[in-house]
Amino acid sequence: MPLVWVTGNSGVGKSTVCDLLRDRGESAVDADWEGYNHWVDRTSGRVVVDPPDPVPAGWLDRFAWRINRTRVEALAAGSHEKATFLFGTVENEVDVWDLFDSVVCIVVDDRTLRDRLLTRTTNSFGKHPEELAAALGCNEGMESTYRRFGATILDGTRPAAEVADAVLAAADRRTVRPGE
Repeated sequence: MPLVWVTGNSGVGKSTVCDLLRDRGESAVDADWEGYNHWVDRTSGRVVVDPPDPVPAGWLDRFAWRINRTRVEALAAGSHEKATFLFGTVENEVDVWDLFDSVVCIVVDDRTLRDRLLTRTTNSFGKHPEELAAALGCNEGMESTYRRFGATILDGTRPAAEVADAVLAAADRRTVRPGE
C-alpha cells in the first residue's frame, strides 16, 4: 500500500486534515507532533531537544526544521495493510522522497495563510514576525514547485473534509514517486 507525503506550508491545514483522516480510521501521522521532525543547529548538526517557544529573533537562520529518515523508513516498512499518510513540511524532505509513493501538496493564498497563522491556537509558529515572513516567502512558488515534481496539488481553502476526501483520492491514483 502506498506511503503518501502530505505537505504544504505551515498553516495550510495539514494537522486538521490529518486528524480528520485519523477520525475516519485511516493511518495518518502528523510528523510535527509525533516525533518525526526536530530542530537542528545548521552549523553543528546538533538536535535541539527543548527549543524555545516562541523562538527568538534569528532562530530560523541558525536552526532548521528537519525530518528523521530512520523514523520514516520504519513507517514505510510498517505500511503494508493500507495507505499511510505522513503530514508535514521540512527543509530536508528531498532526503526522504524515495520512501514515498506519492506526494500531495496543500496550498492556500497569502491572505488565508496570514490569517490562519496569526489566529491559530494549536501552536505558535507563524506568530513571530520572522516566522510569518518566512512562511509567506515559502508560500510564493510552492504550488509551481510541487507541480513540477508531479505532486497532486490541493486547494487548502476548501472545507477540511473536502481536502481530506481529495487526499484519500490522491492515494488511490497511480503512484508516482516524487520527482519522476
